[in-house]
Amino acid sequence: MTPALAEHLTTRLEAAVDRHHAVAQDWLPHDYVPWDQGRDFAELPWEEAQSRLAAPVRAAVALNLLTEDNLPGYHGELARIYGASEPWRHWLDRWTAEEGRHAIVMRDYLLVTRAVDPVALEQDRMATVSGGFQAPDKDLLHTVAYVALQELATRVSHRNTGKLSEDPGLEKLLTRVATDENLHMVLYRDLAQAALEVEPTAMLRAIVDEIAGFAMPGLGIPGFTRRAAVVARAGIYDLRVHRDDVVAPLLRYWKVFELEGLPAEAEQVREELVVVMAELDRRVERLTSRRERVSA
Repeated sequence: MTPALAEHLTTRLEAAVDRHHAVAQDWLPHDYVPWDQGRDFAELPWEEAQSRLAAPVRAAVALNLLTEDNLPGYHGELARIYGASEPWRHWLDRWTAEEGRHAIVMRDYLLVTRAVDPVALEQDRMATVSGGFQAPDKDLLHTVAYVALQELATRVSHRNTGKLSEDPGLEKLLTRVATDENLHMVLYRDLAQAALEVEPTAMLRAIVDEIAGFAMPGLGIPGFTRRAAVVARAGIYDLRVHRDDVVAPLLRYWKVFELEGLPAEAEQVREELVVVMAELDRRVERLTSRRERVSA
């Protein structure tokens, strides 16, 4: 990354953090938890029939919670990439505090409403966090592109889970969390936009690479593949949702296919993106056809 780009991104981040502080609403996790429903697990052991949530909803919330639980790993990896200089360090600490609040409120809600097995949940948390998290070797631009995609994916997943839950309290909670995730996405989306203004080839390279190889950070969660399949079949988050509600809106915002005056190398990268998106379309079509055959 050139000094000019580094300076440009730092300046843009300073403005983005100021905007984040101005618009982010403070909220208290305990306000979203129906404490009067709480019962002692020693007196009334957990049974699955006690949960009023459908299995896909339980799977989605548990996956999102366990992903949030691995926050120490994410913080460490991002600190390595961002460095200790301001405003990068300030933003990372603020982001960590906000994401930690999400884990607190989701866990409290699930336990108080007896939506999940508390023993299994804690065992999964221990396994997930003990396994740590190590990001692939990415530079800052690839990290910005990835986190923009990931934060938007998380927002979409939370909102869809809440809508499907038929639980007004959970939907309110997940809407609150999704609002935070959207603000996080906006910050990274705008950093990517800033990089496109200065070094379009490098930023386009990062965008294409991250779209082509995208995977959620919760892959190390016990039973991730099985749970993710349950979530996908319910339509909470599947390949079509990923394409239509995450990838496509970001590409439109960045005006990737409308950018003019690009150097030849950047044009080649953009041509790669056309191929990547065509393959994504084919995968979505295959998924749709397979589901139609199953339901016929």
